[in-house]
Amino acid sequence: MEKKQSVLFGKDNYLWMAIGGVIILLGILLMGGGKSPDPKIFDDSVVYSARRITVAPILILLGLVVEIYGIMKKTVN
Repeated sequence: MEKKQSVLFGKDNYLWMAIGGVIILLGILLMGGGKSPDPKIFDDSVVYSARRITVAPILILLGLVVEIYGIMKKTVN
């Protein structure tokens, strides 16, 4: 008597998880940087830019939602 083993994740699941990982990586890359040319001068427009405090965290959270979707999506056999 042979049991058929079902796979935990399908091709679609891995695709969605990869997309989520790329979105998270993009958010992390957008959050990085901010080095001032002169270390004695603090430029708050570079450190507290909208890209770093708004766009990047939203992308990271969106990527996490896509990851959860990719994990929870039902596999079609």
